[in-house]
Amino acid sequence: MNCNGTHYRAVVIGASAGGLAAVETVLKELKTSFCLPILLVQHISPHTQSYLATHFEDKCALKVKEADDKEPIKRGYFYIAPPNYHLLVEYDGCVALSIDPPVNFSRPSIDVLFESAADYFGKELIGIVLTGANSDGALGLKKIKERGGLTVVQTIETSEAPAMPAAAIQTACVDHILPLEEIGEFLNEICEC
Repeated sequence: MNCNGTHYRAVVIGASAGGLAAVETVLKELKTSFCLPILLVQHISPHTQSYLATHFEDKCALKVKEADDKEPIKRGYFYIAPPNYHLLVEYDGCVALSIDPPVNFSRPSIDVLFESAADYFGKELIGIVLTGANSDGALGLKKIKERGGLTVVQTIETSEAPAMPAAAIQTACVDHILPLEEIGEFLNEICEC
């Protein structure tokens, strides 16, 4: 997909405290023609039944699903990390699930997704850090930037929990710091299918 001169192939999003509402805000702004695959890590209790796919399925035009191990990443899909599994992108462009130890006290970990996606997609990746109460995602966003990808962080002022955006801004040389309400429209503007 050609996005203002840059060919992007995927979007990764990380969210924690306040993330359900934040992700909804981004999704509801996406045009029905938006077709880049989105992969989401939302911090959630490892003992919670999986409900995120059901929660988000009517919030966007993308096909929403909990990620399955070894499935190919397809345009037009919104993949969600299941509770208590790391979500990764493998060298062949497929999703992988892992029960490796928690990273930043989290499984799934945003850094794990972002770093593996950066390795696979390189400069064709957009990474977004939303609201959250720890530093997960900061190092992963830094790796996306180092690989030439585009980095976006929610403004601290619009974050329910500002620690995660603050850590990302401090750690990674972020391309865009945007109010939550502008992130979906920003994706529409840079990514026309």
